[in-house]
Amino acid sequence: MNLNGLPYVIEPMQLRDVAEVMEIERLSFPTPWSARAYRYELQENNLSHYLIARPQRPLSKKEPGFLARLRRERLVERLRRSLRVTASPGVNILGYGGFWLMAGEAHISTIAVRAEWRRRGIGELLLVAMLERAVELGGDLAALEVRVSNVAAQSLYGKYGFAKVGRRPRYYSDRGEDALIMTTKHLTSAAFQSGFQRLKAELRQKLVERFSPQPQEVLDSPSTIP
Repeated sequence: MNLNGLPYVIEPMQLRDVAEVMEIERLSFPTPWSARAYRYELQENNLSHYLIARPQRPLSKKEPGFLARLRRERLVERLRRSLRVTASPGVNILGYGGFWLMAGEAHISTIAVRAEWRRRGIGELLLVAMLERAVELGGDLAALEVRVSNVAAQSLYGKYGFAKVGRRPRYYSDRGEDALIMTTKHLTSAAFQSGFQRLKAELRQKLVERFSPQPQEVLDSPSTIP
């Protein structure tokens, strides 16, 4: 997905990211993974693929198109402040997700976003990035487990072609809650890709519109105000 002009970047997770990932992990899940588990996934598990979402990096004056990008970044920063979504000092990672690719199946193992950055398309962007990466790696299907009570997540997955195909009783040990098993059709099929490409375009447009005010809004914005 083309991220040019958007306030977020999607990148592979690195070992240096684990400390920040753990901040989000502990606040997102009742039974969080350990930092050691993430280090294992990144260093030793050749089947795993993890991504992070972060704000656009600072610009360099030596980069081509610096002035145009600088104007865009300043606009994004004013909008963030107006929406009260400015990242706290030291915050670099806004969300993350990962999957294991086994025998052609991309099994999504986790996806989480900082609480104060939720409902802004970051989780959906991570899901799109994982599905794209799975296709690049030769994945044929995608699958995941989701709590039966997590209706919002089920809705997002359903939007991207995941269908409920089974149930794992008492899968989540913290409350003994069941998990729904959801899978996609063939990721490279025309049926899946036509819908996927449409949803990607809609997501990009939504993010662009969210961080691109109308001309009058720019004129009316205080100078102290993405």
